[in-house]
Amino acid sequence: MDVNELLPKSETLRLREKLIGPSCKLFFRADPLKIVSGKGQYMFNEKGEKYLDCINNVTHVGHGHPKIADVASRQLRVLNTNSRFLNDNLVVYAEKLTSLLPPPLSVCFFVNSGSEANDLALRLARTHTKAKDVIVMDHGYHGHVISLIDISPYKFNHKGGEGKPDWVHIAPVPDIYRGKYTDKDYSMEELTDLYTDEIKKIVDENVANGKGTSCFIAESLQSCGGQIILPPNYLRKAYKYVRDAGGVCIADEVQVGFGRVGTHWWGFQLQGDDVCPDIVTMGKPMGNGFPIAAVITTKEIADSFGATGMEYFNTYGGNPLSCAIGNAVLDIIVEEKLMENAVVVGASLLKSLAVLKEKYHIIGDIRGVGMFIGIDLVKDRESREPATSEAQHIISRMKEEYILFSADGPHRNVLKFKPPMVFSLQDADHLITILDTIFQEIESVNV
Repeated sequence: MDVNELLPKSETLRLREKLIGPSCKLFFRADPLKIVSGKGQYMFNEKGEKYLDCINNVTHVGHGHPKIADVASRQLRVLNTNSRFLNDNLVVYAEKLTSLLPPPLSVCFFVNSGSEANDLALRLARTHTKAKDVIVMDHGYHGHVISLIDISPYKFNHKGGEGKPDWVHIAPVPDIYRGKYTDKDYSMEELTDLYTDEIKKIVDENVANGKGTSCFIAESLQSCGGQIILPPNYLRKAYKYVRDAGGVCIADEVQVGFGRVGTHWWGFQLQGDDVCPDIVTMGKPMGNGFPIAAVITTKEIADSFGATGMEYFNTYGGNPLSCAIGNAVLDIIVEEKLMENAVVVGASLLKSLAVLKEKYHIIGDIRGVGMFIGIDLVKDRESREPATSEAQHIISRMKEEYILFSADGPHRNVLKFKPPMVFSLQDADHLITILDTIFQEIESVNV
C-alpha cells in the first residue's frame, strides 16, 4: 500500500479492535505505534518518524534488506511449491545449515515456525526414547501450540495458564542473580553444581518412578525469562545427567541462534566445544521475518522417527522460496560480518552499561553477550527487589525518544536488548546517552 493510501491510524486501530482477536496484544498499548516501513535497524511510522529498533530479533540482518527482497522476488517468479518435489534450494540450504553445527547433528526437518520446530522436537524425543516425561527450565517459553504451552512455565504459570501437566518437571532456571541459588551465597562453580543437581534429582525421581525421561529442553540463553546467561558447564553437566538416564537434550535456539552471541553461531556453543545437544530447534531470525524454521538432529534419532512408518509432511516447510531466503540470510551474516559486529557492539554496550551501573543504583545487574543483553532493574541492590514499574516507565520514555525497547522476566523488570544484527556503535552510543538521561530523571525524582 502506498503511503498516500494509508488508513488514518485511528481507523487502523478501530479495525484491529473489531476484527482481530483480543488476545493478540500490541506493543505500547496506551499509544500503539503504526509502523509502515523499516530499513536496517530503523522502523518508520505513518508520519515518517524514525525509531531505533532494539526489539526485533526476527529481522536478523535488518529491515528491508535488499538482498532478501531480490532473492524472494526472483524465486517467486520461478517456482514455489511443497517439498515433496526434488528442488536444489532445499538440499543446498540443508547442506550449508548443517555445516554450521557440530557432528553428529546432520539431519534436517524444515517447518514454518519455532513453535512447529519445538513441537516436532518433542515428537522426535518421545519416539526415540519411548518415554513421555519432559524436563523444562522455570520461566522458559517454547511456543504457542498446545504441546508447548504445556512445557512453558512462562505461559502455564501465569494469567490464563492451567499449571503444568504431571509429565512436566520444572528445574529452577540458573539465574545466578535472583534465582533459587545466587552469587550472594555461592561461587560460580558451586552455582553450576547446585543448579545441575536439580536436574539430576528430577532424572533420578523419574527413574525411581519407572517413568524415564524423554528429554530436557532449554533455551541456550533464556530470553523471556529475563535474558539469562547460563553459568559455565551448566549444559555440559545437565546434558550428561539426562543422557545417562536415556533421555535426549534439546537446545532451543529460536531466539538466540544464527550468530546473535557473536563469537559462535549457536548459543549452546558458549558452554564449550564439546557441548552438543541431540536436537536443535531454530526459527525467528532464520528467514529475517519470512516464515521458516527447522529441527536438526542426529541420524540415529531421525532413523527412530522414520522407523515408525508414519510419514512426516509439512506443506510449506522447506519450500523453494523459504530455502532461498534462508540461504540468503546465511550469506548476509558472513558477507556483512554481522557476528563480528555483534562482538564489537555488544562489548561496547556492556562496558558503557557498567559505567551507568556505577552511577545509578536502579541498575542491579547487567548480563549478556553479543547482541543479547539484559539490564535487571531493582529498587534496592541489597534486597534485589525488582523495579517493575520503573522498567515500564523507562520503556515508555524511550519510545518518546524514538527508541523501541521491551522488558521481560518473571517480574517484567529486565530491559531486553535484542536488535537487528546491523545495530552499530553509533546506535549504541545514542542508546547509552538516552538511557543515561532517563536514569538521571528517575534518580532526581527519587532523591
